[in-house]
Amino acid sequence: MTTTVRDGLRQEVLEANLAIPQVGLATLTWGNVSGIDREAGLFVIKPSGVPYEDLTLDHLVTVRLSDGAVVGGDLRPSTDTETHRCLYLAFPSIGGVTHTHSTHAVAFAQARRDIPVLGTTHADTFNGPIPCTPDLTPEQCATDYEYNTGRVIVDMLREDDGKAAEVPAALVANHGPFTWGPTARKSLEHAIICEAVADIALRTLALIPSGPPPRHLLDRHYTRKHGPDAYYGNPEMATSAMSSIGELPSTRRSAST
Repeated sequence: MTTTVRDGLRQEVLEANLAIPQVGLATLTWGNVSGIDREAGLFVIKPSGVPYEDLTLDHLVTVRLSDGAVVGGDLRPSTDTETHRCLYLAFPSIGGVTHTHSTHAVAFAQARRDIPVLGTTHADTFNGPIPCTPDLTPEQCATDYEYNTGRVIVDMLREDDGKAAEVPAALVANHGPFTWGPTARKSLEHAIICEAVADIALRTLALIPSGPPPRHLLDRHYTRKHGPDAYYGNPEMATSAMSSIGELPSTRRSAST
């Protein structure tokens, strides 16, 4: 069985992890990104507790999707690895997962509230509220806690891969946001947007309790960016809004260079 992933995946995961503090999503080491090679049945993730400023390609950990076994790397993987693995197993369309403890999204998670759709900024990316899970039970915390953290997200979404694609984010109650996308980089982009709309929502709710805008307006904003009739942007000019983030000096590529 192979223990190597496709070319470029490790570099993408490294760059996405290094961008977490760059875009203000983490304090200390509070965040991680992974990316998956589904053909190989492996995913790559940040090691546990390694400061971002020290992180290199050599530190990344490769994990087997089927059973969670570490098959590459000398360090322990992120403690959230089993949550990432649960999401990958449940939703075949996703290629990357990001978890952070960003301030405003965590505030909603700790209040155990969905992030409501209060305007078009939210609707541009998320086709509905960003949902918050129920509390984990004592049994879920006592055994296989990290896998069960993913399980409550999956159960909340009812294993609906289409819904996971339309709202590529969830809040784990009392914990924080997990976001995903077709690539590691895209999952990080969704984490950035999740935090931004959480911040905007908190400011809006502080001004006035607000109901949702008209559904037709929200639908218009979502469908102009997503689906067969999308017309936003110029794909030939840039593949991602993240294209300007995480372009790293070659010295970060390995611990030995």
